[in-house]
Amino acid sequence: MKIKSFLLQIYGPPRNEKRGYRLTRLCLQRGLAFIYLTGFLIAVHQFLPLAGENGLYPVGLFLKRVTFWQAPGLFWLNPSDAFMLAAAWAGVFLSVLALSGFSEKYGPWFSGLVWFLLWVLYQSFVNAGQVFYGFGWETLLLECGFLAIFFGDEKTPPPAAIIWLIRWILFRLMFGAGLIKLRGDSCWRDLTCMYYFYETQPVPNPLSWFFHHLPPLFHKGEVLVNHFTELVVPWGFFLVQPVCAIAGILTILFHLILIISGNLAWLNYITIILCFSCFDDRMLSRVTRLKPPAYGEASKIRRGMIAVLTVFILVLSIPSAANLFSRRQRMNASFEPFHLVNTYGAFGGITRKRMEVVIEGTADRVIGPETEWREYEFKCKPGDVKQRPCLMSPYLYKLDWQIWFAAMNTYAAHPWILNLTAKLLENDKPVLSLLKTNPFPDRPPHYIRAVLYEYRFSTPEERHQSGQWWIRTPVRPYLPPLSLDNPSFLKILRKQQWI
Repeated sequence: MKIKSFLLQIYGPPRNEKRGYRLTRLCLQRGLAFIYLTGFLIAVHQFLPLAGENGLYPVGLFLKRVTFWQAPGLFWLNPSDAFMLAAAWAGVFLSVLALSGFSEKYGPWFSGLVWFLLWVLYQSFVNAGQVFYGFGWETLLLECGFLAIFFGDEKTPPPAAIIWLIRWILFRLMFGAGLIKLRGDSCWRDLTCMYYFYETQPVPNPLSWFFHHLPPLFHKGEVLVNHFTELVVPWGFFLVQPVCAIAGILTILFHLILIISGNLAWLNYITIILCFSCFDDRMLSRVTRLKPPAYGEASKIRRGMIAVLTVFILVLSIPSAANLFSRRQRMNASFEPFHLVNTYGAFGGITRKRMEVVIEGTADRVIGPETEWREYEFKCKPGDVKQRPCLMSPYLYKLDWQIWFAAMNTYAAHPWILNLTAKLLENDKPVLSLLKTNPFPDRPPHYIRAVLYEYRFSTPEERHQSGQWWIRTPVRPYLPPLSLDNPSFLKILRKQQWI
């Protein structure tokens, strides 16, 4: 009887039916389906030029250097462009099934199958995407998506244990971000990080300019709010109502501000979705006016399965929990190849100056003082100083995001830039689809080079006078002029098996 009572407690809703999690599950499922759909649409449009057979970092070459257990996924079966594109479209189809609720109408096993396939497909892209998929929001989606497999359909009781495990993810996500800041950059301790953040974040949005020009005292207050929201509020996720709900609301408001002030892919969106685990049916029904759907009893098999899953996840959580309190805390790391339980953190360090790599090409065969260099414009990252910052989240232009990191080092630390250069010298259409403009539409350039610039937001006076959002100053050459006639450049490309 004690075992039966334990299984009922961790599987079923609270004794008060009005405080159940039927609407909570509905919100979590629809929200995660939306994020999956976003991720697979990115894969449809960007994965082949980034990691396809002729991409910047081809999957086929990558799989030759690793074992299956280092990067598990479906592309070990077939690393062809056709197979990867089919996998991306299959993910889109399954995401629509989950988003529409169709996947929840034919029993818990059909629901579990749909969510399992979503998880396996996206796992394949993350593990094969290399640097272009090496971000915390990717593994966060996989961790949440794995738990979604066990949510059940609309006619089975929501597992309370899964709700608590999602709160555990939310806690590690927020608290880990807070700790990494305190242990990282000194500006988080002297309250000055927000002086720089809006200007130097990976891809600012249109409102970032306005946030940047808020008074310094306001920026210091923002850091204090950040510390409170990331270090104090998360403990409320484990407390009784209404404390848990208040913690969820504060976290949602915090991430809504981040959404309107920058482009951080779907990190903020999925965090808001996870916050729905802090609300029960009574709260959600008051806000949404929806009536929680009725359901029957859970089978003994499902109860036992949820019990085993709960213990399994808690055991896997030990390294992640230990990492939170380690002086050498790791940020956005996984402890096993399936990304079932991960560690998270963001912006432990804040750059004080914004550096941008500007790629240029010329049709001239002889370079001299009169050489005309034309710039390639990216879809979202700063380039043209008069171009208004773009809005792209929850979608993500992965090349734009990755080149922000490249500006912090030399090109030798980011060798994919050399392959990008080779593709531009060939006017490679798939790679050019990742860019906003091609200044050489008729025939490819003969030389490509890159220049490092320092960018800063214009002041209100400068913007009024010139219409410029940015002021930029050349710093140094980043990549010397390269041509496909250059023997040493060709040698590097052949060594990497890019040609």
